[in-house]
Amino acid sequence: MELTVYQCGLEKCAPLQMKRSEPGNHYLFYYILSGRGVLRVEEEPGSILDYALSAGSGFLIEPGKENCYRTFPEGIWEYMWMEFGGARAGELIHVSGLTCTRPMYTPVKPEHREELRRILLSLVENWEEHSLKTTGYLYIFMDCLIRNSKYREVSKEGRGREGYVREAVRYIQENYSGQISVEELARKCWLDRSYFGKVFKSVTGQSPQQYIMYYRMERAAERLAAGSEPVSDIGTAVGYPNLLNFSRAFKGVYGVSPREYRQKNHR
Repeated sequence: MELTVYQCGLEKCAPLQMKRSEPGNHYLFYYILSGRGVLRVEEEPGSILDYALSAGSGFLIEPGKENCYRTFPEGIWEYMWMEFGGARAGELIHVSGLTCTRPMYTPVKPEHREELRRILLSLVENWEEHSLKTTGYLYIFMDCLIRNSKYREVSKEGRGREGYVREAVRYIQENYSGQISVEELARKCWLDRSYFGKVFKSVTGQSPQQYIMYYRMERAAERLAAGSEPVSDIGTAVGYPNLLNFSRAFKGVYGVSPREYRQKNHR
């Protein structure tokens, strides 16, 4: 699924009841209906950011980052919350401009807070109904979040599939001598791993793994034909420190071993 609601609700809590959460795999969004407090974000050990919270405040907690946040409510808090994810969740949150170090929803106009509240309330009230309806509200919520976010222009909105692939290809070309994983490329593009793989193949005709291997072998072939650099050094330079693995990969692409290729193509 591109977007999925896992849980949501409307709750009240006493002072200091909301504390540090354990890391999870999904996004969490909170919208405060009443009460005041502070959201504390730990960027890194010794680096703390505090954000004032009050009615109309909304904030995001990223997957795996919950233990970097702590809330300090004053008085009774009433708030709505939603846990969501999906293949495009990271991409759309990135477009909205919200990050772990800028988790507060900051609308362009004050009245946009009320629009977001109404949408989130509709989602919570219809939670028990068919999942397609709640998923529909999630899409409307994301549209409102992106459309009205003050920081949405900070991100690369509207890049399209080709834009994501260009970003991934540039990263491969700049880092092909080291270890590159598909998970790493997907994170760079703010996409789910599976969705990223489909986007990449639809644009290039190759899977990310195939593209990485072919690009490395092309660079290796250039160096083999250009001089007398040891084959093992060339293998290491293109991300294959094991000579046997390098020879197998090269032969799989060019049909001959690196040494045979050099003999036939040496300039």
